[in-house]
Amino acid sequence: MVVLDSDAHRAALHGLLPGVPYAAYRPLVHLWHRLAVLVAAFSAAPTVVVHLPATDPGTRAAVARLAALTGRSAHLLWLQVEATEARRGQQERGRVVPEASFVAHAERAARLPRADEGWAALTVLDRRAARAGLLLETGAPAPVGL
Repeated sequence: MVVLDSDAHRAALHGLLPGVPYAAYRPLVHLWHRLAVLVAAFSAAPTVVVHLPATDPGTRAAVARLAALTGRSAHLLWLQVEATEARRGQQERGRVVPEASFVAHAERAARLPRADEGWAALTVLDRRAARAGLLLETGAPAPVGL
């Protein structure tokens, strides 16, 4: 299984560019992350888990098409939070996006995605449910303990 979160790319670039504000290299983080998604999707990995800001229907459609193209089913896990809570989370993580971008994301996020957008499954959670833990059933055999 491959798990991809842009925060890993952000952290790597932060280490290479000490003192440079995140806003200056954010586009590079996004590019690197999307390239990593493509590489993983076309790899032999049986499962690819991707963290993306998927408030844009075009992003969701692209991920669903990529999954179909590579013989995978797409499952969307949607974390629904209020805009004030989302902004607070950004500030706590030090990953604050520009106000105009944030507002656009928040407006799009207010409209829940539909299950018929090419997704095999759509699961909507709030932060409380997400904090309780997530379990990903991949159908892969359980490892044998020694």
